[in-house]
Amino acid sequence: MSAPVFSSLVGQEAAIAQLECALTSNETGNEMTHAWLFTGPPGSGRSVIALSFAAALVCKKRGCGECGDCKTALAGTHQDVEIMKIDGLTIKVDEIREVVSRSSWTTSTSNWRVIVVEDSDRMTESAANALLKSLEEAGSSTVWLLSAPSPEDVLPTIRSRCRQVQLRIPTMREIKDFLISTLNSTPEEAEQAARISQGHIGKARAFIRDKSLRDLRKLIFEILLNTTTESKAISATSKIIDLAEERVAGRLTEVLEKEIEEAKNIYQGTSRGLIAGGSKALKELDRDQKLKTARAVKDEIDSYLLDYKSFIRDCLLVNGPWINADLSEQIKTFQSRKSDNDLSQLLTLISNSRAKLATNTSQSLVLETLFLSFARSKSGK
Repeated sequence: MSAPVFSSLVGQEAAIAQLECALTSNETGNEMTHAWLFTGPPGSGRSVIALSFAAALVCKKRGCGECGDCKTALAGTHQDVEIMKIDGLTIKVDEIREVVSRSSWTTSTSNWRVIVVEDSDRMTESAANALLKSLEEAGSSTVWLLSAPSPEDVLPTIRSRCRQVQLRIPTMREIKDFLISTLNSTPEEAEQAARISQGHIGKARAFIRDKSLRDLRKLIFEILLNTTTESKAISATSKIIDLAEERVAGRLTEVLEKEIEEAKNIYQGTSRGLIAGGSKALKELDRDQKLKTARAVKDEIDSYLLDYKSFIRDCLLVNGPWINADLSEQIKTFQSRKSDNDLSQLLTLISNSRAKLATNTSQSLVLETLFLSFARSKSGK
């Protein structure tokens, strides 16, 4: 049985066994690997397994999941574990250099100082080169944990210096059983969540726990399926962007306000003014927060497009099995109106829209083009 700290991972027994073997390396006379690369499709648990491994490394019991070391590591507050999360579209060289400068710090309470770099595929070339030097000269107690969708998304010089751990997509059955056993969901609820999640365990878990996500799903499909004219396409664009911004604001507003308050306290002078450098620091914080919010909105919209993509894929299957089985009537109606060629073109268009959304292209323009094409396609023009 694997260590409790890995219990939230589904279908990753081979990867977990590899990590648990490494955790006993000192006992078996082997050297610990100081750079790891976790790869796998979205939802496979790349970030989760990296953070779980970090917790196991600093835990005195190799991942009990109950001690203070495990809990603080998983919460991102352990003094020997640093988690580098990405706010912008890329990881810049200055950001990497800042983390590298702290990577050689002496550990406080643990045997290891662990640096977790999520979405390492977003590193610019200069950032990757700055990290490469640190990987080559890693301190004896420093462990780097990187994650990316695939090994090819990381520079060859980086991945050649990392021990690679490949994650797989959990099966629908594995996700269903996990939801039933851990969340006490009904078999029907678990099966629907497993289908809709498309192998993304976090999405499946959230779908069961959060009614607002179930309501959101209904709403975004209503917006799509009611887009039958060009005027409705323009309206759909606004609705989707407003919806994404509203949800992101709901998640981030309190966090951002707390960051601003903490920064003001740090840079507050003896009078009402700020100490030297305070004004600049607050401007930089404002810029960073805008980048964080913009990326979160794009990620939110991208999740809607993934749902739309699954719907069109379902329409290409005459008799299923359908991911969106609860929308079977809408799928059948749409199938009756469009040819396979029309559906394939829409599928390609959604994929292209997602790719453009990941760039600096206006999200309004991307969505407007998508919805206009969808409206014209539905109307047979």
